[in-house]
Amino acid sequence: MNYTTPPGDSAYADSINGLIENTTARLETTSDAPRLEAFRLLASVTGMTTTHMIAHGDQAVDQASRSRLETLLERRARGAPLAYLLGDAGFWRQTLTVNRHVLIPRPETELLVETALARLAADQPLRIADLGTGSGAIAIALAHERPSWQITATDISSHAVETARHNASRNNASNIEFVIGDWFDAVAGQQFNAVIANPPYVAPGDPHLTDPAVAAEPDQALIAADSGNAALTQIIATAPNALAPGGLLMLEHAPWQAEGVGTALQRGGFTQVETKADLTDRKRATLAIAPADGFAADPS
Repeated sequence: MNYTTPPGDSAYADSINGLIENTTARLETTSDAPRLEAFRLLASVTGMTTTHMIAHGDQAVDQASRSRLETLLERRARGAPLAYLLGDAGFWRQTLTVNRHVLIPRPETELLVETALARLAADQPLRIADLGTGSGAIAIALAHERPSWQITATDISSHAVETARHNASRNNASNIEFVIGDWFDAVAGQQFNAVIANPPYVAPGDPHLTDPAVAAEPDQALIAADSGNAALTQIIATAPNALAPGGLLMLEHAPWQAEGVGTALQRGGFTQVETKADLTDRKRATLAIAPADGFAADPS
């Protein structure tokens, strides 16, 4: 390993304190919180808690753990996201397993969860669809907060659905059904009180895609044709037949797509179109009420 500790001080270099010091130094150019990240990486290869590492900084770390840490640091230097290296990411109140088959959940997506909880009846047995579930983040958060709701989570990727199922089991979310399929094709003939989707909305060739961290994530979950609008357009066009009259459609999008999404919803017969901003005041989600001429049956 390329330590920066004084030559000959191998005992210190191999200790918890030495590894934290040198790992922090190596992460300075790739991390916004290098010391915190150093503790998380060392914990992942040793199984030690942060409390233990702080209290026992002089403890030696075995060679196998040091080798695993070095591998992670080399991958991090090449731009691999920390969440993929650790295999975990936090979202809402849950910890989720993440891998190369699913997007790493973003804090701004919690806006969809917050809005659904605020707008939909908490004490009703509502039927909710989470389209393009990925890691299952939205579905699992809603399942925990609203045990009376029945949630159907879909994804075109069988690997993503496998990951989401694992996360539901890991987080004891039992009121979710997972289905493999493309958008509403996965739930053909079914009706829902609300449909929530965080579809791909990045345009092909977008400069952000050259970021190594973004490049590590699955293209299928990031990139959409028609300047990033294809999936949004498809969902808006087909949602009325899957929503009960008065049903709620909620979509995440890029800030610069907000106006276009709102216009498309209005043209599609949706009413009460409303755009929500995230904590940084960026327009990240739009919701609307389904046309009154959808399916007549009550989906609940």
